[in-house]
Amino acid sequence: MLNTLKISDILKDNGVIAFPTDTVWGIGCLVESEKAVKKIYEIKKREKNKPLILLSSKLEYLLPYVGKLPPIARELAEKYFPGPLTIVVKKSARTPGYITSGFDTVGIRVPEHPVFFEIIEKALDEPVLATTSANISGMGSVAKREDVISVDYILEDCGFPVGGKESTVVSVDENNNVKMLRKGAIEHLMI
Repeated sequence: MLNTLKISDILKDNGVIAFPTDTVWGIGCLVESEKAVKKIYEIKKREKNKPLILLSSKLEYLLPYVGKLPPIARELAEKYFPGPLTIVVKKSARTPGYITSGFDTVGIRVPEHPVFFEIIEKALDEPVLATTSANISGMGSVAKREDVISVDYILEDCGFPVGGKESTVVSVDENNNVKMLRKGAIEHLMI
């Protein structure tokens, strides 16, 4: 059983939490907390030109943060969300530049993990987190809770382990062109 009130309080106080997903452990904060986003970059020793991505429990929650979703991006989301696919698309004005490192695109994903879903559905007023993997930049991704970097609060996996392999990342531009950015948990992406 998660202490969703505690998680909510930590996040509202510009905190950073660590949580399991269907791929690897992640860390995240509230989208509107620039202070917490800066903390993520410091904790990870992450280069400022590497954007964070947005995670949620439903595509609908992510749509206000993206511009017009290209048809192929919607097809991919409908086929692979929830799941190990990150889709990079044009961002909307609602997505802060400090999350996207000044780029005009944003990565979105809906992980398939019951603990993550509970955080989103029960601990957040705005059901979206700015996130990245729970490791020091340049080091391997984290598949075990005990290997997560130090943050304000590390959740339990509640018996639901992570998959251990990063998400597959694709970009989809306004003209429906799809580009593979990283091969990950989805070996053969079907469009």
